[in-house]
Amino acid sequence: MAEALAKKLYYSKEEYLEMEAAAAYKSEYYQGEIFAMSGGTRKHSLLCVNLIRRISEEIDNRDCQCFESNMKLEIAEADAYVYPDVMVVCGDVILAENTTDAITNPILVIEVLSPGTESFDRGLKFEYYKTVPTLKEYVLVSQSKPKIEVFFRGNENLWTYTVVEGLDKTVFLQSLDYGIDLKKIYHKL
Repeated sequence: MAEALAKKLYYSKEEYLEMEAAAAYKSEYYQGEIFAMSGGTRKHSLLCVNLIRRISEEIDNRDCQCFESNMKLEIAEADAYVYPDVMVVCGDVILAENTTDAITNPILVIEVLSPGTESFDRGLKFEYYKTVPTLKEYVLVSQSKPKIEVFFRGNENLWTYTVVEGLDKTVFLQSLDYGIDLKKIYHKL
């Protein structure tokens, strides 16, 4: 696989999906380019587990499903496939054509920030996420301190920004009508 990546600079979506299905590691796809994903830290993993646990408990009796980073998100408008840390879909899960692991219709996407990806998660990746028609909420979670940033798409496609800091605070996810205490998100950190 590494040899194949070294030989070619740009790939079709079909080539990427075929290579990704056979790969031993995950890579993201952006407009013909493929980028290997680095491994996460203990903090990153705990934050993801805590988020998935709390959200899954909340939506257990709803027509919603929570997914972790083994499921891709197809961002058709941006010609991209990414692996968000957490995604929530309410209603039917719609998969990208010819895939079994690429969702197209999340209402909520959460990224746990890493030093190497933070500027991308805040910038271009968020611009890509904005093109997903079903996406209502984008959440950024800090690893370095109890701080969560929420971008919510309201009427007329306007995004509002909220920041919540401190273990004694609660972040409210409007897309799920659900508040989570930061002390539960940052549990054991």
